[in-house]
Amino acid sequence: MESYIQQFSILAVPILLAVTFHEVAHGMVAYRLGDPTARNAGRLTLNPLAHLDLVGTLVFLVTRMIGWAKPVPVNALYFKNPRKGMLWVALAGPATNMALAVLSALLLRWLLNLHLPADSQWGAVAVPIGQMAYVSVRLNVGLAIFNVIPIPPLDGGRIMVGILPEKQAISYAKLESFGFLLLLLLIFSGIVEYVVFPIILAIVNLLLG
Repeated sequence: MESYIQQFSILAVPILLAVTFHEVAHGMVAYRLGDPTARNAGRLTLNPLAHLDLVGTLVFLVTRMIGWAKPVPVNALYFKNPRKGMLWVALAGPATNMALAVLSALLLRWLLNLHLPADSQWGAVAVPIGQMAYVSVRLNVGLAIFNVIPIPPLDGGRIMVGILPEKQAISYAKLESFGFLLLLLLIFSGIVEYVVFPIILAIVNLLLG
């Protein structure tokens, strides 16, 4: 029981930071482009409770690499160019997670280079922080890569809608009605395990050296 509580506490902070900054990044970019929807809905907040999705958080706890949060509401009609606006909004989330992954990797490397004894006063503080930093690298890379899978309503699907010619983009956007089913298919078919996970782990290993 004590071990489970310890593991949960190590996971909790990185998960909360990853999903919160991911969603706030979406909302902030939308707000900068003229859309006040996320702000009016109270989603431009660093309070993680405003962004957590129960199922997505459980997936995080099980896989320790992928999951999702409650999407920030965005109204593309506020943008001068709705498709390009949505493209930048969609990119903001994964880009923020990659930035958090890099910062977490730098923090972990710095802590390791200090060579603090685990049984010392500072070592007792550095060890759990280092564990959180390691988990943060995995989670943020996982969240970034998982979300750029080109399936609506994931960020990757919205990025594709912003890149494709208008006619093809309209057809592609219609996939959002089946997006959750497509994601389940990817997960249960093994594509996520055998294709997405190796990409995540390769980037994690690159960051951690």
